[in-house]
Amino acid sequence: MRVVGLTGGVGSGKSSVAQYFAELGIPIVDTDEIAHALVEPGSPALAELVSCFGSDILTAQGRLDRARLRARVFSDAHAKSQLERILHPRILAASAAQLGALDSPHDYAILVVPLLFEANGFQELVDRVLVVDVDNATQLQRVASRPGLDEVLAERIIAHQLSRQARLQRADDTLANDGDLPALKQAVAKLHTQYSLWAQADETKLT
Repeated sequence: MRVVGLTGGVGSGKSSVAQYFAELGIPIVDTDEIAHALVEPGSPALAELVSCFGSDILTAQGRLDRARLRARVFSDAHAKSQLERILHPRILAASAAQLGALDSPHDYAILVVPLLFEANGFQELVDRVLVVDVDNATQLQRVASRPGLDEVLAERIIAHQLSRQARLQRADDTLANDGDLPALKQAVAKLHTQYSLWAQADETKLT
């Protein structure tokens, strides 16, 4: 089974794109979902995070306080490196395991990786890369409007990711998310047709 790596900057609309591929029956492996599962109460990863950052990153119920941890790591480069050291290898291993266990009638799967280019190892799991693209102003507006975020933190998060230009230069395919949802859904359907032909032909490039 071929694997398409789905990536894009924060706020670009990766989740919507992945949802539309899923509605077409394509199996989705989502690294954000994996990351959430890895830090459930009682997990080794959560214990290591608490050992590294202290118990104040937990809620009163013993769950990870994502907003507090996010604010910390995006204001401290060393803290961000520590977080990545703890989580990224685990996410990579779980992603590879989930992809290997897929049993689908389709010839390709989608691996959603926000930091596909920034984190080590993930590019080796995919055969081609789809970048969801949005202009910088729209991206900032979307991120800053999320619960628990403001424009300052949104700018910090965006600044820690690869630039829009660099992502586009590394993409095999791009999907502009500057229209409405019906247009996005139609664009995904078109890509699905192309990817099905590509995967069936076992090619690495579309012609």
